[in-house]
Amino acid sequence: MYGSVLAVFAALAIIATATAGSAAAAQAEPPPVAAPEPQEVAPGAWMIPGGIRPNRQPDGNSVIFEAPAGLVVVDTGRHAWHREAILSLARVQKTDIVAIVNTHWHLDHVSGNPDLRAAYPGLRVYSSAAIDGALAGFLRASAADSAAYLDDPKIPEETRADIRADLLTIENGAALKPDVVIPASGTTTFGGLALRVSLVLDAVTAGDVWLYDPKRGVAVLGDLVTLPAPFLDTACPQGWKAALDEVAATPFEVAIPGHGAPMTRAQFRLYQAAFEAFIDCSATTVAVDDCATRWADSIRPLLGDDPLEHGRARGMAAYYVELLRANGGRSRHCAAAPPFANP
Repeated sequence: MYGSVLAVFAALAIIATATAGSAAAAQAEPPPVAAPEPQEVAPGAWMIPGGIRPNRQPDGNSVIFEAPAGLVVVDTGRHAWHREAILSLARVQKTDIVAIVNTHWHLDHVSGNPDLRAAYPGLRVYSSAAIDGALAGFLRASAADSAAYLDDPKIPEETRADIRADLLTIENGAALKPDVVIPASGTTTFGGLALRVSLVLDAVTAGDVWLYDPKRGVAVLGDLVTLPAPFLDTACPQGWKAALDEVAATPFEVAIPGHGAPMTRAQFRLYQAAFEAFIDCSATTVAVDDCATRWADSIRPLLGDDPLEHGRARGMAAYYVELLRANGGRSRHCAAAPPFANP
């Protein structure tokens, strides 16, 4: 089984994708990783690309908006090299970071919060309140499960380094929480920049936020859109479908996913249709591999030229079909009512 590559403690994926590699390799010092380069997606708006590097946990994309009073950062990544890219852009722009908005609480989107707070003590962090439940439930359980892998010599040192870092992040979970809880959808001004903020309940997590900048035509979607597969580990798919409908009704020109390259409207609609078909297939008795192959084939135009991505998409999709079918059509961490009985 090709395991999940989730943004939060994908220990099963790490084991499934790690080669039976040697203990010697596992003990080797991890090589340094260069900070990703920012990509300008609109005037005064940049994306810091995340990614899934070999033997590493993922980083989600970050988006940085220029505001009258400074920079507004949407999501802060997981690794030191990712937050260094954010801090480097602030230095290049010669301005302070005045606000962080977290789209959701997965560790590859919030782990940089403490370091950015330390660098810019005056900034304010905004998000939903869903991280409170995650720290008491999902993340606490994940920490207990993941700690067991630290003593396994077959696990690469890069992976174990990430697990150690995640454990420390969860232990210091209070530093991830927002200064300002987003209570509802509406227009919010961050550092003088007015953004439309949409709060979505029971989608990727119990409380997700996505943003729209009407002046730039940029929508920042967090994990409502992820490649090479939707990360369904904490998801309520029916709420997720409804959220994508809201995005589709917004007149954006560029959509920034939580994982993957910036999208045009046509590319977003392709993803939306593929997502709906994938969730619907999961609700049937169609063979798991058939649902997974349909997903991978349908999003092939979004995966680029890397042939490995198609296999990764298919493998991850198969994992998630089984997850959905085992839990009545949603993650077991979803509080919403299941949409269908186990097939």
